[in-house]
Amino acid sequence: MTEITKTNRNWMFWLVLFIIFCYAVYILRSVILPFVAGIIIGYLLDPWVQKFTKYGMNRTLATSLVLLLLILIVVPAVALLLGVINEQVGRFITVVPDYLSALSRKIEPWLNDLHQNFPGLNADKIKDYLRGNMANNLKVVGKIAQSVITSGFALVNIISLILITPVVAFYMLRDWDGFIQKIDSLLPRKSKKSIRQQAREIDRALAGFIRGQLSVCLLLGTFYSAGLYLVGLELGVLVGFLAGLISFIPYVGSISGFIISLAIAFAQFDTLGPVVQVIAVFMIGQFLEGNFLTPKLVGDSVGLHPVWIMFALLAGGVLLGFLGLMIAVPAAAVIGVLLRHAIENYKQSSLYLEK
Repeated sequence: MTEITKTNRNWMFWLVLFIIFCYAVYILRSVILPFVAGIIIGYLLDPWVQKFTKYGMNRTLATSLVLLLLILIVVPAVALLLGVINEQVGRFITVVPDYLSALSRKIEPWLNDLHQNFPGLNADKIKDYLRGNMANNLKVVGKIAQSVITSGFALVNIISLILITPVVAFYMLRDWDGFIQKIDSLLPRKSKKSIRQQAREIDRALAGFIRGQLSVCLLLGTFYSAGLYLVGLELGVLVGFLAGLISFIPYVGSISGFIISLAIAFAQFDTLGPVVQVIAVFMIGQFLEGNFLTPKLVGDSVGLHPVWIMFALLAGGVLLGFLGLMIAVPAAAVIGVLLRHAIENYKQSSLYLEK
């Protein structure tokens, strides 16, 4: 059997295995969510367990201690945060019509000027739309958001998430080194060195983006919420938290948070001072993110283009829903590393070098 035939058989084997894996994930997408969440938690917390074991602590004890600290810190924080967000969403539903009426009154002079400059523009229809349709649509959005926070999330296997995810995370953390060793022992001997190198690059990309970007999102959400709260912006805590939370999607979090905050500020305040302060909050947040937070916490080793991240999130959400959003960025990082290696191999192959 020639070397080319062996190579083709290897490629076919891995391709078929990959297709079967993707099909299984798609079929079981409604079941494996708590398991994926547990694996992600185990991956994120493994460095902390490693630090405790370096001081001679048993792996099981170190895992229990890290998870206990996580529960003691995260559960009260999440409960408090959900309470604040639920209150803000309820207020949002109440004040949306007032905000739209205030905005309509304030932009009425601009619409009249536009009507004078462009007689074909029907300013009355624009006013009616702002006062009627937008109010109804935004109230519906607010009610949906409130139902998701209070009870709707129970539809997304909340019982299994609460009961199964901590168990999976515990066993993943406790047996992480054993899993890695077993996987390493199954690697093809001829390609073991190359696979290990790619795995290290994937780990750097995932650690840089997931662990680093999670920290950036939390810090930005805290900064925006605190800044908008100090400005006196109603719903500032909710808007700031959401802007920080979705800042892992390039530009989407900051731009959407800025536009919504600016609209609320124009409707709420009668002077330009608070509006300028809202603008300053987002300008400072972008300065901190671009010059300090992202370079220090995420770094340059990630190698994920913003367009690739956005595509991965959209594709993951469409194909697998919430599960797809969870695994979109890790999958994008893995594919990105594999593609870079494939391109390097191609450039060294006879197909590329032949004249």
